[in-house]
Amino acid sequence: MEPDGTTESQIGPTRRKHDFGDSALGMVCTRSFPAIVGTADMMLKSAGVTLVGYEKIGSGYCTAVVRGRIADVRIAVDVGVKTAEKFNQFISQTIIARPSLNLEAVLPIGSRLAQFVSDQGYSRLSNLAIGLLETRGYPAMVGAADAMLKAGDVQLAACETIGDGLCTAIIRGRVSDVAIAIEAGMHEAERIGELHAVMVIPRPLDDLEETLPVASCWIERPTPLALPIDLKEPIKELAMQDTAEVIVETTQQAELEPLVIPEQRELELEPNEERREDA
Repeated sequence: MEPDGTTESQIGPTRRKHDFGDSALGMVCTRSFPAIVGTADMMLKSAGVTLVGYEKIGSGYCTAVVRGRIADVRIAVDVGVKTAEKFNQFISQTIIARPSLNLEAVLPIGSRLAQFVSDQGYSRLSNLAIGLLETRGYPAMVGAADAMLKAGDVQLAACETIGDGLCTAIIRGRVSDVAIAIEAGMHEAERIGELHAVMVIPRPLDDLEETLPVASCWIERPTPLALPIDLKEPIKELAMQDTAEVIVETTQQAELEPLVIPEQRELELEPNEERREDA
């Protein structure tokens, strides 16, 4: 157990579970998944906030939800708005200093979403650069993903659909390989259909790692320890083995020891019996 309450397992660090309490709430909405991931990355790096997750409501609308002190949340939201505007994907933003308990209990803006994300497991693609390529239409996304995998030493981590025909391929690898792969994917996406947005994040933070979708093939989970149902059974088996060994050892000793036969002696007859024999 670490001082901050986190623990580590045999396969990697466990996901942190936050208790946000009376912390402020900040949200920024965009209409692109790569744009919201890039916006969330800049929000995390600009202030001491926690990324709770993303809320996707369809038609391409995605919202990044952050929690923290009111001053940090304000800074993070301001940076997030500027970043989303650079991508021409900004929709709306809001800050709530003290969300009501009823709001916390019903909406996925607190520990509920964080706990859901924490149950994913440990990704083998962690600590690698992230590349996101979004297209309008599934064939363009599949073709771009294939081109990216063939252009550089990258792995396809997952794909994400957010409605309005928008599909995002998420790749992981070294920064140079991700950049080369994204460029190749852009050309292929434009050839097949419509390229909507791209994003490269060289060094994602832990909070961003926890909220990104990852295919199940990349997830490692702890293997449960198999224990016998009844612990008395092995003890009985050992006792039976010991008894059998004692019996075998006794039998072997009996076979090896020579058989002692008593000497034959003449029986002494009584005087009456001697007289009968003489008669």
